[in-house]
Amino acid sequence: GSGIAVRFEGPAVGEGKARTEQTFDRVLIAVGRTPNSEDLGLENTKVRVLPPRGFVEIDARCRTADEHIYAIGDIAGEPMLAHKASKEAKVAVAAIAGEKAAFDVRAIPGVVFTDPEVAWAGLTEAQAKDQGLAIQIGKFPWGASGRATALGRNDGLTKIIVDARTKRIVGVGIVGIGAGELIAEGTLAIEMGATAEDVGLTIHAHPTLSETVGEAAELAHGTTTHVYRPPR
Repeated sequence: GSGIAVRFEGPAVGEGKARTEQTFDRVLIAVGRTPNSEDLGLENTKVRVLPPRGFVEIDARCRTADEHIYAIGDIAGEPMLAHKASKEAKVAVAAIAGEKAAFDVRAIPGVVFTDPEVAWAGLTEAQAKDQGLAIQIGKFPWGASGRATALGRNDGLTKIIVDARTKRIVGVGIVGIGAGELIAEGTLAIEMGATAEDVGLTIHAHPTLSETVGEAAELAHGTTTHVYRPPR
């Protein structure tokens, strides 16, 4: 028949028998973006355009190699996110005004607005291991969350990645309803150099989904109220 056949990979989820192939009238491919750095006349400046994708090289003040030209947002490199661009814009404006400013962040949160949402900040487990870090992991299943149960949304997980040497939180990942809101606490923890104990000792209101962050932090270095973990 007519249409575009799409074959799905990975484990099937949801009710009933999931089909591995479906046909659609149209398919939107929303990956593989490139910065719009062509046809700007940059070849007539000192601005460096980096191959192969065409990002513009900037320093911590968002200034290019041409000291009178600043760049922010997608053209200035990944991640290509609006909130990262906004922060860079503030830095660039402050720098142009002669103020002390630099884009120096430890974590930029990312959110996939699916259902359930997926949110993360800092390092993933793979990235931490690639950097040679010994890590500790705290995973809190939302099946143990009173608020998630009340909402009928136990299909979630909060994970905290901790540097085993410094005990500081280096990464946070959340899957579940409202994950994009919850990731703010994880981002702040990474930015402030908080330890898992710092977050675990912070009192979170009950019953809320924010508790999952605190309990994941507790599980990274011990036990928590709603999940029993036998001594090793």
